Amino acid sequence: MTALAWPLALTFLCESAISAVDVAFIGRLGGDSLAGVSLAATAYFVFYLLAIGIVLASAPLAAQAMGARLPRQVRRVVRQGLWIAILLGVPSSFALMGVEPVLRALGQPHEAARLADDYLDFFGWSLPWGLGLVVLRNFAAVLGRPRLGLWIIAAGIPLNAVLDYGLIFGHLGMPRLELAGAGIASVIAQAAMFGAMLTVVLVVRPLSRYQILGRFWRPDWTVFLRIFRLGLPIAGIMMLEFGLFFVSSIMIGWMGSTALAAHQIAMTLATLTFRVPMGIAQAATVRVGHAAGRRDAGGVMRAGWTALAMGVAFMVLASCAMWGWPQALVAVFLDSSQPGNAEVAVLAAALVLVAAVFQVADGAQNIGAGVLRGLSDTTVPMALAAVGYIAIGIPAAYLLAFPGNLGAVGVWMGMAIALFGVAACHVVRFAWLVRRRRLPRQPPA
Repeated sequence: MTALAWPLALTFLCESAISAVDVAFIGRLGGDSLAGVSLAATAYFVFYLLAIGIVLASAPLAAQAMGARLPRQVRRVVRQGLWIAILLGVPSSFALMGVEPVLRALGQPHEAARLADDYLDFFGWSLPWGLGLVVLRNFAAVLGRPRLGLWIIAAGIPLNAVLDYGLIFGHLGMPRLELAGAGIASVIAQAAMFGAMLTVVLVVRPLSRYQILGRFWRPDWTVFLRIFRLGLPIAGIMMLEFGLFFVSSIMIGWMGSTALAAHQIAMTLATLTFRVPMGIAQAATVRVGHAAGRRDAGGVMRAGWTALAMGVAFMVLASCAMWGWPQALVAVFLDSSQPGNAEVAVLAAALVLVAAVFQVADGAQNIGAGVLRGLSDTTVPMALAAVGYIAIGIPAAYLLAFPGNLGAVGVWMGMAIALFGVAACHVVRFAWLVRRRRLPRQPPA
């Protein structure tokens, strides 16, 4: 599990590093720009999570086929995963080119909504490339080559940073485009990483043996629909979790640009640490899927509990770091000496302290979802997520923030309550499935 998880965790951390570099550069433009990017990220993730949830179904299906020694089935899953990345990514990019009226209708600050629209007109087109990259990285992980994706994402960090520096501020002979420049930089970096990963998949063995682009335009509706049947509940879980964060962002938006900017900084830090359990969750999906394909109930149990133990241990350490140095972490993204930024820094530090509390639950719920995906169990977890995130989390956030007069801190406390509840449900669900030996069946070769 460790051999597979650490490259995947570092890959997700590198992805967060790319986003963190964006936020660090954009933060130098001021609090209004940060508030705009916060709104843009919220709008972007509505489409991203719906698409990525379906695309992620390629990982357990390919892993189960690999465990059952069905190489042709692995190839079919990867091909149809790329189909879905294109069919979902391109229309979503078009839809993101004009979110300003929607954001204004939701009561968000007009200037922040305008800046979000400027950013998304370009940044939205990184979505199709990113989805295709996820499919190819999953394929490499299923075949036990997760480091290939890691090196490519790591190379994308300096590329994105150079493009940000040039296009945001007008350096290196490039035009000064500010937020639009940040969006263009992201699209170029994502396209370059996808192209590099596709080249690796086509030329590096054993991946090249699968010839994933052979007869690429030939449809395989059976596998296509299997990915959708498994992926739609995964997308539903992600959308429900995002619904909690989206409504929370809207509530914080009612409090003004200062609260939005602080929310964006704290969310960036929380997302950074969250990337490690995301890597462990992906490794758990692959390891549990391999064992499920072999019909090895003992292997399923060992892989699942090992992943959960690893994730909880890491998030305890992350929580301690956030609790110990909140101001120093916020200072990475914001110059508190500038006029108007001091209030943002104080509030962001308070939100980081709340994030430190729910780190363990956040990691456990994500890894639990990854373990259950390896068993093709997604429908019941979606129902559990609906209760935890929507029926409990959103009302708790509102009551603590407004009647409770805790403001943005109260919103984050409500999110913490929801995460703890869903994490407990995922762990109990996995224990029940293992005890009953509920393993998915593979289709014929």
